Amino acid sequence: MAKLRVGFGSDFNITGQKVGLGTANPTALLEVAETAKADFNITGVTTLTSYGGFVAQNQNITEPTVIKRTTSKSGTLDSVNERETEFTELGSVGNSQSFNTLSEDLVVEEGKIFSIHNTEMVGSTTIGEQDPHTHASHVSAGSLEQVSVTGHFSVPCGGINERQETPIEGTVRFNTDLNTLEFFNGNEWRQFTYNQGQSGRAYYFGGSHPGLPSTSQIEFVNVSTFGNSQYFGDLSIDMGRNAGCSSNVRGISAGGTPSGGDTIEYFTLSSSGSGVDFGNLLASQNRFDACSSSTRGVFTGGHEPAPSYTNVLQYIEIATTGNALDFGDLTIAKTFSGSCSSPTKGICAGGNISGGGTTVIDIFTIAAKGDAIDFGDLIQFNQEGSAASNTLRGVIAGGYGAPARHNVMQYITIASNGNAEYFGDLSIAKSGMSGTGNQTRAVYFGCTGASPANTTTIDSILYSTTGNSVDFGDFTYGGLNGNRAFAAATSDSHGGLGGF
Repeated sequence: MAKLRVGFGSDFNITGQKVGLGTANPTALLEVAETAKADFNITGVTTLTSYGGFVAQNQNITEPTVIKRTTSKSGTLDSVNERETEFTELGSVGNSQSFNTLSEDLVVEEGKIFSIHNTEMVGSTTIGEQDPHTHASHVSAGSLEQVSVTGHFSVPCGGINERQETPIEGTVRFNTDLNTLEFFNGNEWRQFTYNQGQSGRAYYFGGSHPGLPSTSQIEFVNVSTFGNSQYFGDLSIDMGRNAGCSSNVRGISAGGTPSGGDTIEYFTLSSSGSGVDFGNLLASQNRFDACSSSTRGVFTGGHEPAPSYTNVLQYIEIATTGNALDFGDLTIAKTFSGSCSSPTKGICAGGNISGGGTTVIDIFTIAAKGDAIDFGDLIQFNQEGSAASNTLRGVIAGGYGAPARHNVMQYITIASNGNAEYFGDLSIAKSGMSGTGNQTRAVYFGCTGASPANTTTIDSILYSTTGNSVDFGDFTYGGLNGNRAFAAATSDSHGGLGGF
């Protein structure tokens, strides 16, 4: 209940009093020496031509409302309706008017339309010329309890380099470099994903070693928990030096020796079972690698047929069976490279070229067919090495670099071209591995000619922190002296699938 009510036509000065307004007289003068708090509930079609002197506790929008703007150009005053009725417009002319509340609550009744936008306004000058200018509409409210949008809602968007320098926890934006929504968790930017069907499993299939038979066995581990691999099923044929990729539904195995040839087959990731015929590569292929997005798999280089090196990129649409098609070319012909991906970009790092190893890193856009371009260089040769990635970072591990096998791991930031940097060391020097993982952790299976001894150890690293690998567990099928190498690996939650 107001302590003092004011009648019509009054001019008054009140300090430290509660005031009740009972007049619609536009000539009344009210001077408030302290902050006046009030709840404004607009229940009719209302036009506000000015607003000042009061700080609303809450602003309630319950009916279609228009807030008029006035602007003066060369002595001529024009009143402009920025929106027709059926819209609610809150904003300012220059910095003279803005919406702000003590509680920073804006209440929009269900079914009402709330519009914040820039409006082009035209003012007539004294000589009759049209003078276009833009007034930015804005609402300076710190938070809204609930907003219901029935048409379209867009979050801020931009590339990696356009992120806020000092984001606050919970900030959401669309990353145009990665083509995915992302959020800031207080420490780093993370990506959203569609997670249905992702169990966090990594799969290791096929494989061979000189002097030993190839295998058709498929094994898997749960990447989030350490432990030994488990039996999953079998490919339809024995093969080694094959390439693997996947969507979050299907795993793909392609090519290989001795019986793989140009064969492509698939298996369903969510249920144990055997491989099923998918189609064929452009030619018999081995000693190559693959990467994928959520829809498309790309095979990189290799022997076609051995010992002829190739720079050919070929692709498949994972959801539909069929033969591979020409995608484009790598910058150089090479085999035994390490490939990985983000949701949009494919990487082919290092490998073996005619006459020795290479440090060249190629990059290509998975959704758009075409030739790869130069990304940068590795710090050390990694032919017979392996690569794994999340959406942001790829880690290339081990390999055969002049003059011997090494245990060096090196990483790249996929969205920004540049040379690799040192990440850490594997448990021992080894090559012939296969890498994959989820958004947090990478695992590297297998080896050949490891030093100081052959091993069945699965190495593991966390993408977010550089450092040496740790022992994850062991793979089941070791073969003679623990050797199983040149197999393929993939997962249902790798970097090409996006996600958090």
